Amino acid sequence: MTVREERANVGPSHLSGYRLMWMLVTFDLPVETKIQRAAATKFRLFLLDCGFEMSQLSNYLRFCSGKEQFETYVRRIESNLPAWGDVYIFQFTDRQYENIVRFSDQRRRRRQKNPEQMALF
Repeated sequence: MTVREERANVGPSHLSGYRLMWMLVTFDLPVETKIQRAAATKFRLFLLDCGFEMSQLSNYLRFCSGKEQFETYVRRIESNLPAWGDVYIFQFTDRQYENIVRFSDQRRRRRQKNPEQMALF
């Protein structure tokens, strides 16, 4: 076996930073009526129950092990959409996530650290 082949066999290829991805769900839901507020709250709680983390009030992030898992969550979200408002779902690779530039209180912050291990359910 060549050195190149040995390197290719180190670790599972499905854990590549280009296969692993993140989902960002961002939404603009109306909250003018009591029914609309309840629907928005229900949607936020649904995202939390699915393992998303709140980044901001209308921005939720989740780590995915690949395109198949991403598509599964898109279908779940689609079947739980509120009656009103806009929902956008973005996907980006783990490598792209590493390069996100973040500012807080007018200062550039260090890069977010990617998870070192994946939780298996």
